[in-house]
Amino acid sequence: MTEDSYERGQEEAGWELAEEIQTRGRIGYTLARLVPASRGRSALAIAGFLGIPLFFSSLMAFTLALEKPGKIQWHGCHSGVCTVWHQPTAANIAQVWGWAVVPSLVLVLIGWIATRLPLGFYVSCIAAIVISMAVVHRTGIWAVHHTVRFPLGVDLIPASNHFSNQWDPGEWEREARYTALSLQHWTIGIALAAMLVMGFLALRAQRKRPPPVVGVPMEGTHAPDATMPGT
Repeated sequence: MTEDSYERGQEEAGWELAEEIQTRGRIGYTLARLVPASRGRSALAIAGFLGIPLFFSSLMAFTLALEKPGKIQWHGCHSGVCTVWHQPTAANIAQVWGWAVVPSLVLVLIGWIATRLPLGFYVSCIAAIVISMAVVHRTGIWAVHHTVRFPLGVDLIPASNHFSNQWDPGEWEREARYTALSLQHWTIGIALAAMLVMGFLALRAQRKRPPPVVGVPMEGTHAPDATMPGT
């Protein structure tokens, strides 16, 4: 390979590298234009804060919906079928917790998107209200189903055992549903209060903004008249 061909190859490689960098820069610029810039983190912050009571409300709701005890049955007793109840398995508990965290994650994702939207703070608050209402809207039916799955009560101890029984059938379900609804009310109340405070601060800042200064027209200036007065 001659020196001229080597230099020519190096030059072509340099041009290819420059074109590749330029192409990647154009793609990045295009993506940057498609994704709006962040308008602040307030929308994400309020979404994360509201996600805390929403998570515990979801935990109570999905416990009513998904929790089920272990059951072993066999034939041979005087009554025909023997049944032994066991506490829920670790897999079932993990399923409940996994579904309980989903609404809060969705709210945080909406909050992150809302940081790039006008009035994104209010978008996060409204999303929290809607999600919290959606989480608990079937808790009445779920409580009935949970009571059927735990016929001896959530402690799986029959009511005839007065010394060990702590929960009668349906008793824990009523308290769990009340807790879920109470946490939903807290989520909605905090969201509404946050929107009112933010609206008040925005209105106050707008009133304190100084009025625009109207420019005073200046008198025109001209060179002194060099014409001598007539005699």
